[in-house]
Amino acid sequence: MSRRSLEEVVAIVADVEGWLSVDQMARLYEVASRVAPGQQVVEIGSFRGRSTIVLASAVSDGVEVVAIDPHAGNDRGPQEIAGFAQEAQGDHEAFADNLAAAGVADRVRHVREFSDRAVDAVSGYIELLFIDGAHRYKPARSDVRMWGSRVAAGGTMLIHDSFSSIGVTLAIGRELLFGTRFRYVGRSRSLAEYRADLAPGWRSRVANASRQLAQLPWFAKNVTVKVLLTVHLGGSMERITGHRSEWPY
Repeated sequence: MSRRSLEEVVAIVADVEGWLSVDQMARLYEVASRVAPGQQVVEIGSFRGRSTIVLASAVSDGVEVVAIDPHAGNDRGPQEIAGFAQEAQGDHEAFADNLAAAGVADRVRHVREFSDRAVDAVSGYIELLFIDGAHRYKPARSDVRMWGSRVAAGGTMLIHDSFSSIGVTLAIGRELLFGTRFRYVGRSRSLAEYRADLAPGWRSRVANASRQLAQLPWFAKNVTVKVLLTVHLGGSMERITGHRSEWPY
């Protein structure tokens, strides 16, 4: 299958349920398109396949895309942490149907398992790691730490809900803020890009931390938005923050 253009991919996933915005798709697509044949892409958290289709449509022939998602009815989306066991099989079937309809099913290997139990399902180094799994601090930190260690030198790690979810942001602060390996590249809304090419030395680490700390005002705004939405004050939210009444990504 020849690589589709970003515009084609955006149109294909328009009706696939998920939370990637168009600018986030563009970043994901651009990074995935650089992965060379023989290398691999790993996704933590696929839901119904929106991001999976973007990745599989962007990569070259000979690149394996591994999608890890237990489809267990937990961590489905905003405020959907647990208690959705009945929806789990529907999510799994929708994921498979969406990949087939997009023509990328043969490019994706789905591992239906929790990320902390799926390590042995992936061998070798990862060129591109996309994390959009559980957003609570402990599992988010585990994903960043455990799977981040598998990213090849010079490879890329993309983390969704960065500087938006409290748990994910705390995990970033613990594992990456003053880390010695991953350089903060930038973000598309809450999709943060890190590259495993941080130069050695304390100056590089301080500069890298400063670039991440500069995102905290945006993080504070997102937390405010979520609190107002949770207590059903969307109108007040729009007047105070200028943000529309939708969950921020």
